[in-house]
Amino acid sequence: MDFLMSGLAACGACLFTNPLEVVKTRMQLQGELRAPGTYQRHYRNVFHAFITIGKVDGLAALQKGLAPALLYQFLMNGIRLGTYGLVEAGGYLHTTEGTLSPVRSAAAGALAGVMGAYLGSPIYMVKTHLQAQAATEIAVGHQYNHQGMFQALTKIGQKHGLVGLWRGALGSLPRVIVGSSTQLCTFSSTKDLMTQWEIFPPQSWKVALAAAMVSGIAVVLAMTPFDVVSTRLYNQPTDAQGKGLMYRGLLDALLQTARKEGIFGMYKGIGASYFRLGPHTILSLFFWDQLRTVYYTYTK
Repeated sequence: MDFLMSGLAACGACLFTNPLEVVKTRMQLQGELRAPGTYQRHYRNVFHAFITIGKVDGLAALQKGLAPALLYQFLMNGIRLGTYGLVEAGGYLHTTEGTLSPVRSAAAGALAGVMGAYLGSPIYMVKTHLQAQAATEIAVGHQYNHQGMFQALTKIGQKHGLVGLWRGALGSLPRVIVGSSTQLCTFSSTKDLMTQWEIFPPQSWKVALAAAMVSGIAVVLAMTPFDVVSTRLYNQPTDAQGKGLMYRGLLDALLQTARKEGIFGMYKGIGASYFRLGPHTILSLFFWDQLRTVYYTYTK
């Protein structure tokens, strides 16, 4: 049940935040490996991107990639939050004195995140391809022109095999390790502190909501550079063997981006990342915490 509740919580958050994921993906691909001022900025900021996509691609385009996004969230977060929840329920995150250990919490969050992200990597890659697809006049990054999730997975699998389906998986792991460990560690620590300080009544939904808000800010600051690079690794064009034509791997992508676009290139789309990651973190952790509370209340 922990895995099911975790997956459902993430899907609930995804329904609200997927349009922000579309905007974030496009802003991260805009001006790829080009110096500032040398390319046309189709998307000037988050709000301008929303208007531009809605006007040119149509309002439905703001939910592009929703099917793989929901499936990825269910798989990734079902495994990630479910595993973390089991470890937490088993008492492995607390010291002998009964206090939460930030080191154990961060390690458990990172390990749980890696498991979920690696298994869901092919789905995330296809999601990135679909969300990057746009009308020619506002297109950014490589355009794969897939017809849908299943067609894309079949096409990639037939052309490049299993290796092609998991292309970019290793490059995405640092993003998940940083994001997951930061998210779950700060959420648990903040929730623990608020309970100790009795800021809100015991078992109040406000405790989970406030802890999730703090966690969302920490995640955005720590994860954005890795998120930018991960998006580009997944979306880069490939040769006949399925090998990326722009980047050799994570380190090469980081160095190229920093060298050609400057340090701010590493934080492209940070506004969209905040508006997407912040609410998604808040909603998924809030739904997860409330579902667990209801489940354990009625099964005792």
